[in-house]
Amino acid sequence: MSKKTEQIKADFLKAIETVRTQPDLAKLKADFIGKKGVLSEILKEMKGQPPEIIREIGQVVNQLKTEIEKTVDDKMKKIEAAVINEKLKRERIDVSLRESLFDRGLTDAGYHPVTLIQREVEDVFTSMGFEILDGPHIEDDYHNFVALNIPKHHPARDMQDTFWFSDLKHLLRTHTSPIQVRGMESRKPPFKFVGPGKVFRNEATDASHEMVFHQIEGMMVDENITVSHLIYFMKTLLSEIFGRSVEVRLRPGFFPFVEPGFELDIKCLICGGKGCSVCKHQGWLELLPCGMVHPNVLTYSGIDIKRYNGFAFGLGLDRLVMMRYGIDDIRHFHGGDLRFIRQFKSC
Repeated sequence: MSKKTEQIKADFLKAIETVRTQPDLAKLKADFIGKKGVLSEILKEMKGQPPEIIREIGQVVNQLKTEIEKTVDDKMKKIEAAVINEKLKRERIDVSLRESLFDRGLTDAGYHPVTLIQREVEDVFTSMGFEILDGPHIEDDYHNFVALNIPKHHPARDMQDTFWFSDLKHLLRTHTSPIQVRGMESRKPPFKFVGPGKVFRNEATDASHEMVFHQIEGMMVDENITVSHLIYFMKTLLSEIFGRSVEVRLRPGFFPFVEPGFELDIKCLICGGKGCSVCKHQGWLELLPCGMVHPNVLTYSGIDIKRYNGFAFGLGLDRLVMMRYGIDDIRHFHGGDLRFIRQFKSC
């Protein structure tokens, strides 16, 4: 029996040298120490033998089984390490900024569709005498909420799930309205300006919602401004962007920083008003909240409300881009897929 177990050990060591994969190693282990393996067969053959013989052979078999298990475990670790190294080689990405890659990103892919539309919108407003302003991504509570007639504990804050910093005084801006606040603080009426930019909200993502998206908000403050001025500028913008007449509707809406407030909806250009995932099967897409600037907002910025009033609006740039190019999922904008960007290179 000693010679037989020695031969089994030799056969096992020879066989394991040629094993290169995890499935092959598992099969080899089963062939030698599995329920139907060669060592199990030896133990079955001992039935009817004297107890001392069974004990002696059992010790030899168990010792060999322990050695085989250790050898298999060591081999398995080597195979797993080789698999991981091979995967790392395959998936390795050079994150260093090489000039060739940088050039390719500009010349091969072109500009992002949001950038293209933002520039068009800016050109339209510039042609109508508006300034283009910018502001910080990290805002304080005052400029993001309080100065917009949204004090602490106001229910409107619940509508903007917010990314706060640990000091609970600063946050990633939830809209580009703080640009308007800073614009009013630094200027005296009359004025009109727009502020495009990226905003952040802790939202559940779907075809028409993202945690990071783009807005362009603007306002005009002067003497004797009416809703008619607001409608004129918004219709001019949409007709310029889409290059044709677009069906819109104006309905009442609540926003703490305007009074009265409106929702300007556009008939969905993806489905033609029939209903799809982008418009939530309503046929209409909320595009442009707007209204007459609330007197409290003007007062916070030191503007004389007895003399001046104005209108304000907030345009969802991402949704405008989706309507312009027929894009059915907002998540494409942050996917980083050059194949998506390349489609707009000639635009």
